[in-house]
Amino acid sequence: MVNVVDVEATCWSGQAPPGQVSEIIEIGLCVVDTVARERVARHRLLVRPARSTVSAFCTELTGLTQAEVERGMPFADACATLAREHRAATRAWVSWGDYDRKQFARQCERGPARYPFSGRHTNAKAVFADAYGLARRPGMARALQLAGLPLEGRHHSGEDDAWNIGALVLDLLTRDAWPGGDAPGAPA
Repeated sequence: MVNVVDVEATCWSGQAPPGQVSEIIEIGLCVVDTVARERVARHRLLVRPARSTVSAFCTELTGLTQAEVERGMPFADACATLAREHRAATRAWVSWGDYDRKQFARQCERGPARYPFSGRHTNAKAVFADAYGLARRPGMARALQLAGLPLEGRHHSGEDDAWNIGALVLDLLTRDAWPGGDAPGAPA
């Protein structure tokens, strides 16, 4: 089993307003059974930002509003939920590129949240580019097109993007292009 994680964070069309920083506001998670080669679960955690607000640009991009994320949980609670309910500390995890991993690390460094993930991270974007012989690493939507897969749901929804990245992981498994440590038969 691997956890596929995709986050959405507060963002602006230009620079962040004074005093604000980019913060995770949604964590999408898709559990992929690498042995059965299927997506077995999908989850969504809404996160209440503490140091920023959702801009109109961010709402247009993600569909998330300030009112919606205000009902979310604090980031530290979201990290604890990932560790407790989704085995994040022991299960290998995947993201499309390194943004999600770096955003979690930055936000955890600011405190008080504990980094929830194991050190077994795979950048699926890099694996995909290598498997398809691409000089440039494509975005998730383009990768789905190249793989002949549909974009399911709304692009830039953490939950939907994690589900779609899960489909790309399955495509890579089918091509025997997934890295050894998280291949079928690896510990859950």
